Amino acid sequence: MDHFLSLADLTLDELRGLLKLAVELKEEWKAGGNHPVLKGKTLGLLFQKPSLRTRVSFEMGMIHLGGHALYLSPFEIQLGQRESVADVARVLSRYVDGIMARVFSHADILELAQYADVPIINGLSDYNHPCQGLADLLTIVEQKGWDLAGRKLTFIGDGNNVATSLLFGAALLGMDFTIAGPRGYEMPPGVWALAQRFAAVSGSHLAATYDPHEAVSSADVIYTDVWASMGQEEEAEERQRIFAPYQVNETLAAEAKPDVIVMHCLPAHRGQEITDGICDGPHSVLWDQAENRTHAQKAILVQLLAG
Repeated sequence: MDHFLSLADLTLDELRGLLKLAVELKEEWKAGGNHPVLKGKTLGLLFQKPSLRTRVSFEMGMIHLGGHALYLSPFEIQLGQRESVADVARVLSRYVDGIMARVFSHADILELAQYADVPIINGLSDYNHPCQGLADLLTIVEQKGWDLAGRKLTFIGDGNNVATSLLFGAALLGMDFTIAGPRGYEMPPGVWALAQRFAAVSGSHLAATYDPHEAVSSADVIYTDVWASMGQEEEAEERQRIFAPYQVNETLAAEAKPDVIVMHCLPAHRGQEITDGICDGPHSVLWDQAENRTHAQKAILVQLLAG
């Protein structure tokens, strides 16, 4: 593994290996142990889009592993504007041991990977969000066990970058995946076709519907995300109207399995895509999920930067 750009780039063994390493690193940290395998290493954090969880989890992950993180704000770099993506990749490669980039366009991630001489980690792009996806899978494994065959993950909302990474991860691991959202907001056809290839090998059953009630039936996991992501502010009012029937609330959750867990990548717009009663209720694993960003990403960092 030279870079970490998408869960779709991983083999099943690589994905399971990252999850197992994340479990080990989390257990070690909880026990008070240190794992300074990245002592002397520096990770550049390149941000076009701000994020509480991405910045803090990567910085703390490097601290846990004995390394350092260098934050580069959107205004310092102006990726692709003040300086070309290729030149930024070349220059940063001379300064740091790895680059985490959180960008608007996935094309920038691919260009960074093409021209950098150090590993590139996709901290989010408009195509997918693999770091979030890995943390989500870690959370699901903790809650439901390693054997996910026959387990059902339901995503309620827009077929966005988070849904893409969840779909890839579920299909690789053999977990069933259903998405429910309004017409016009489906998963991209190319994403769905690629996931179907993984599902043909793993035995995962993939389904899409416009009916949220049908989608959550027998669900082990319900996942939702904001209706309007960063960069879609002009659509927020229209999306709020269109997505209103897709709110994850107590009534909808009651139609899933009794031990269903509910997930959200955060930040949450409480009272829109999810209610307070769900966020703070007995089915919520939102805070475990947020914590697991650090531990999942530590596994990525060890895999790419150690040695």
